[in-house]
Amino acid sequence: MSILNYFLNWLGHGFFDLPWWGYILVTLGLTHITILTVTIFLHRCQAHRAIELHAIPSHFFRLWAWMTTGMVTKEWAAIHRKHHAYADREGDPHSPHIYGLKELMLRGAELYKEEAKNKETAIKYGNGTPDDWLERNVYSKYDSLGIWLMLAINVMLFGVIGITIWAVQMIWIPFFAAGVINGLGHWFGYRNFENPDKATNLVPWGIFIGGEELHNNHHTFATSAKFSAKWYEFDLGWMWIRIMEMCKLAKVKKTIPEMYTTKAPKMLPDMQNLEAIVTNRYELAVKFARDLKADYKTEVAKLKSSVADKLSWSKAKTLLIKDKELLTPSEQSTVEQACKQSPVLQKIFAMREELSKLWARSTLTKEELVKALQDWCKRAEESGIESLRNFSLRLRSVHC
Repeated sequence: MSILNYFLNWLGHGFFDLPWWGYILVTLGLTHITILTVTIFLHRCQAHRAIELHAIPSHFFRLWAWMTTGMVTKEWAAIHRKHHAYADREGDPHSPHIYGLKELMLRGAELYKEEAKNKETAIKYGNGTPDDWLERNVYSKYDSLGIWLMLAINVMLFGVIGITIWAVQMIWIPFFAAGVINGLGHWFGYRNFENPDKATNLVPWGIFIGGEELHNNHHTFATSAKFSAKWYEFDLGWMWIRIMEMCKLAKVKKTIPEMYTTKAPKMLPDMQNLEAIVTNRYELAVKFARDLKADYKTEVAKLKSSVADKLSWSKAKTLLIKDKELLTPSEQSTVEQACKQSPVLQKIFAMREELSKLWARSTLTKEELVKALQDWCKRAEESGIESLRNFSLRLRSVHC
């Protein structure tokens, strides 16, 4: 009887008989490891090559991804790279602007599986991912086996409640990654940078999603290992990467570029200024809007009310941040009406459009682009618009 009682007790509680809050902590801990597996290994390391991982964490993350998601590294990286290539346009495997937000929230994981069946995606976008014996003969070949192995381990360790813990583990990534990040992360939130797609930052700091909630920052600087861009943003995944780096288990290859300003502007902008402008174009677009804010608001106040209402700073500050091709037809119409009534606004928007063409790296050579930058600065400083002159001085001072 004692053996039977021991067996029944083990079946009910497993090797660890924990209080209710203990099981909650265990579940959060296990799901946190899964989030780190996705954001550090699959996303930042494999899909974007922003970091290099030592063999120990690399093999651990591959094993953990196999046991908690069943996702194949090559497929995940390929699908994500395709997402960036077609972000929020036809061809994006999981954009709410293509499929609808409700579809992404409810069927995000299914959309991933559907795209995974497209062998052309893996061939075109899956280069450079692991292709060793384990990957070919275990992880890819038996992609569902790891999930059932995780269930068996959970039941063995925690008894019947291990099934609940396992269930939470299984829905964690489909809900947060496929639903929240791919859905809400392209639909609702704030934007630090007006890049071409619709990616947003959900909150400035995140625990449950490991930094992935800073999606606008990531889409703007896709190859950066660090997702936070502002002082108030917290990237939990980056914290773990820095700890791993100090332990010689990771090597950061690239982060968001930092822009510096010299004390005295150069007489003429040169190649160094040009490179800094191109690299930091999204940040400079924000600074352009801020630097021109006073003159902008002064001119808007002089316009007819029908136009001025559409150009209030709270509604229209993005008009100065966005490149012209990113403006909606309604926004373009508003700008055109304002320019007809105000020569100053016409000059400001014309110079902003020229600036976007300059940092878009056209077919011009670098020397021709430097000459165009010098011409832009000269005309900005001779425009009679003080804020435009000051922004030109900023451009002549920036470097990376």
